[in-house]
Amino acid sequence: MAETEYVYGLHAVEGLLANSPGRIAELSVAAGREEGRIAPLLQQAAAADIPVRRVPRRELDALLPNARHQGVIAALRKILPETREQDLPAFIEALQEPAFLLILDGVQDPHNLGACLRSADAAGVHAVIVPRDRAARITPVVRKVACGAAESVPVFSVTNLARTLRLLKQAGIWLYGASDDAEGGLYDTDLSGPLALVLGAEGRGLRRLTRDHCDHLVAIPMAGQVASLNVSVAAGVLLFEARRQRGGGR
Repeated sequence: MAETEYVYGLHAVEGLLANSPGRIAELSVAAGREEGRIAPLLQQAAAADIPVRRVPRRELDALLPNARHQGVIAALRKILPETREQDLPAFIEALQEPAFLLILDGVQDPHNLGACLRSADAAGVHAVIVPRDRAARITPVVRKVACGAAESVPVFSVTNLARTLRLLKQAGIWLYGASDDAEGGLYDTDLSGPLALVLGAEGRGLRRLTRDHCDHLVAIPMAGQVASLNVSVAAGVLLFEARRQRGGGR
């Protein structure tokens, strides 16, 4: 029998209720927390006919030990947290504007993956692509850090990243890899067309094969003594420069 998946924390559950209420089998709320920021969640749950359990906080603590659940946990129905790989070509073809993708080459820390998804959602990325092996998957921790973005941004988990990169190039999408030693600077690079920003794993950066498939390499200008940025911070910088060039803003 498949293990139940959970989403926990106010922001993550808010995002789930707003974007995918049908995924929630049951909502568990700490008794005495029916007011304040919990109240709108209970209203949304009632509107979506989602069962709500009011339980002692210690029961929530026992359900997800060491998790900062903030008094609310959503139990999920059986779901597919990642979009099917074979649907990627049709997904790209159906886009009504130049493609804007984020590719994460082996990011293994779930907190970094969640933060990258949150930035991707905020910047208006159409989809995130990750390798199936040796990379973080969509877990409750990722969902918590992503604050709802794991439910709003399609995530394609692919078996062969190099093959996917070739597919994207054949579809007319330019690949821009982030590298500290790139000759091209981020702010001197045209990111206004169909593109995928490619970032490597924590510490080691892009793998050689991934790097070789990129059309261009770009570096974030650094003014201080630190040589590089955390991958999720770097993703945010790159994504929002692309957003600015593409006419971003509300």
